[in-house]
Parts: sequence; C-alpha cells; structure tokens
Amino acid sequence: MSDVAVVTGTSSGMGLHTAVALARRGLTVVATMRDPGRADRLRAAADEAGVTLDVRALDVTDHAAATACIQQVRADHGQIDVLVNNAGRGMVGTAEQLTASDVRDQLEVNYLGPVNLTRAVLPGMREAGRGRILTVTSVGGSVGQPFADAYCGSKFAVEGFMQSLAVVAHPFGVWVSVVEPAAVASDFVTNGARIEPGPYADQLEAYLARTEQAFAAAQPAADAARAIAEAATAPEYRFRWHTSDGARSFAGLSLADLDGSRVLGATSGWISRS
Repeated sequence: MSDVAVVTGTSSGMGLHTAVALARRGLTVVATMRDPGRADRLRAAADEAGVTLDVRALDVTDHAAATACIQQVRADHGQIDVLVNNAGRGMVGTAEQLTASDVRDQLEVNYLGPVNLTRAVLPGMREAGRGRILTVTSVGGSVGQPFADAYCGSKFAVEGFMQSLAVVAHPFGVWVSVVEPAAVASDFVTNGARIEPGPYADQLEAYLARTEQAFAAAQPAADAARAIAEAATAPEYRFRWHTSDGARSFAGLSLADLDGSRVLGATSGWISRS
C-alpha cells in the first residue's frame, strides 16, 4: 500500500503543484482546500500529469471540521503517513495600523491551523512508529521583514512550535520539518490583505517597489513544489529545508545573526527611497 499524504491549500500555487508532485512519486494524495469548487486547476494539472487525487474540503481555521476531515481520511485510507501544512495567507501592514483581528487572522491561518492539524495526525503516526509532518513556512519565518509584522510573527511562531516538537516526535519515528520558500510566483501575494499606508506611505511605497522586483524574478511554484515533495520523501531527516539557493542565503541572514544587526542592516534599505 502506498503512503498517504494530506496536503492543505491545494487550489493554486505551491499546494497545487505539491499535491501533483507527491502523486507522481507514487503517494496517495488527499488534496484539501477551503472550497473544492475551486479545484478546476488542480484537477487539470492532475490529469495532465496522469495522476489521481482525492480532493476534499478543509478550512484550516475551522478546527473542529479540519480534525473531522483528518479522522475521515484515516478511516477511508487506513493511515496518514505525510501531512503537508501548506495553506497560508499574507498581509501587508505594520504594527500601528494592525487591528487585533488582523493579527488573529494571520495566527489562525499560519499558526493555529497547522498546529491543530499536527495534533490531529500525531497520535496515529506515533502509534504507527512512522510519519512526516512538513510545514511550509517562509523565509519570513526566519527573517522579520518590514510591513510583514503579523505575517512574520505567525511564521516565527509556527517554526518555534515545530522545532520544539521535532525533538520529542523524532524518537517515535515521526519527522517534523519546515520548508522555507522565498518569493514564489503564485496567487499568494494577490490574495494577501493590505491596509491604508497612512503616515508610512513613503516607506510602504519603497517596500512595495522592492517586493515587486523580487516577485518579478520569483521562483516558479512548480519548482518550489518539487523541493517540498523532495523534503516530504527524502531518505534522511532534516528539520529545515529551503526551496532555492536564494531562500537558503536569505534565511541565513538571521540564523547566524546573534545580535540581530545583520537582519536590520539588510532590511532597513527596503523602506528607504534614497
């Protein structure tokens, strides 16, 4: 029997291509999304690749329904061997302009959703003595970035949760990892929320100009998905994976930055118009 993988956020972008890539590697893939009515692109990509997917509804912010979905997948397929927490949402805005609701929204999708799903699959994996939990975070989970306060905060949080869990889960045969992409060509940016710039207009304009340049040369979503699929099926364990050399280099700014000066020095130029 092939391994069973559950992938969230598969209606577009990295999630779509990850689901197809894992199916091409021989896994039975349950591809989930908030609205299966938006599965046309996913189904077309699966048909083109010659693979079959089990498409189901799963909203990561509805914890009870998401847990019930996991239970039903296990009942239908007998097991869950791989969970890819891919669903995510971005937001542009800085602290003074963020409402409590803005911050909670980012935490619900990017942190609490993956945490809930991880808790749902972990007992079955532990009992089976094997399993992989892979959470797609971002270089924003290592490097705080201007006007991404709530987004980076949620990604830092989920990385901390997963890194803490990894050590405890590993002796039971459960590999917990994160994947950090940099800029990826997808619907992620257009789907993200933005707020009025107010007194930060000049800085925001500079930041958005820099971001537009970065995404003009963004990694193709299919390429990033291949890296995610590789991480999900690799024969050797690693906690942190990157989808490109650029992502690896950028994340390294923070991971070796003991006093924080490298990150602040690098990102301060993003909001300067000079």
